[in-house]
Order: sequence, then structure tokens, then C-alpha cells
Amino acid sequence: MAPNKTYKFIDLVGISEKSFADAANNAVKKAAQTLKGLAWFEVTEERGSIENGKIKEYQVTVRIAFRLMDQGELR
Repeated sequence: MAPNKTYKFIDLVGISEKSFADAANNAVKKAAQTLKGLAWFEVTEERGSIENGKIKEYQVTVRIAFRLMDQGELR
């Protein structure tokens, strides 16, 4: 029998000077440095900042799901 799975969501803001996709990737990479069991993400907001009439940076709010693990899986 497969174990029950439970997930938790966190919201992060990724930033990039290149693109929205790069900003989302930056948020996921940062989450992967400290969390185990990353499962999926969804972009919930896109925005950016403007400087001198040009896009300065892209910002995305990313909702990331990760699986809550049993004690034995954390070792």
C-alpha cells in the first residue's frame, strides 16, 4: 500500500533582470537549496519594475508545493 502524502505550500518572489521564466526558475532553485520533496509550482503573479522607461527587473510570485516527509525520509 502506498503511503499517504501531504503537501505544504509556500509563496516566494523570484526576481530576474532577464525574464519572468528566469525569475520563476530563481525562486525554485532557491527553494531547492533548503527544502526536500519539491513537487510543483504555479506562478500566481507577474510584475516588474521600470527604470528610465525600460524594464529593470521581472518579478514573479511562485507558489511552490513540497511533500511533508516522515522522520525516516529526512535522514
